[in-house]
Amino acid sequence: MERYIERVRRRPCFICGIVRGDTEFGAHHVVYRDQEHIAFLPNPQVQRGYVLVAPIERREAVVGEFSLAEYLDLQAVVHRVARAVAEMVPTERIYVLSLGSQQGNSHVHWHVAAMPPGVPYEEQQGAWASWRKGVLKIPAEEMADLAGRIGRRVGLIYPA
Repeated sequence: MERYIERVRRRPCFICGIVRGDTEFGAHHVVYRDQEHIAFLPNPQVQRGYVLVAPIERREAVVGEFSLAEYLDLQAVVHRVARAVAEMVPTERIYVLSLGSQQGNSHVHWHVAAMPPGVPYEEQQGAWASWRKGVLKIPAEEMADLAGRIGRRVGLIYPA
């Protein structure tokens, strides 16, 4: 966790970097992109099929910097991504939340995380996906395949 905090605080915005296509930000696999939104599998993964959804334009206030129409458009993308993830990985429940801080990761983004079946109740409510539990080591080819499958499913759920 300490390395993550240090990296987030000393680097420029990783979401802006991914939007620009900077390779400095690692192998993040885009599953959806349009003129206003991007969704990608961050690397590393805390859970299989964990996706971040963000506006292309850097915004920092979860609701304060969006018109109602912009917010609802973004939430429609979150919905599409969540449905696609639930169809592509074993899922008991989908969690959707916005995290971040003015001290790091201030570019607004939503986490879409599939809780796999069988997680004990006391480990649910997000504890199962904590960075403190470690990360999955998923080979690049497998990440690319998963991103492609989720991305194709996002487009099939209903067109943009």
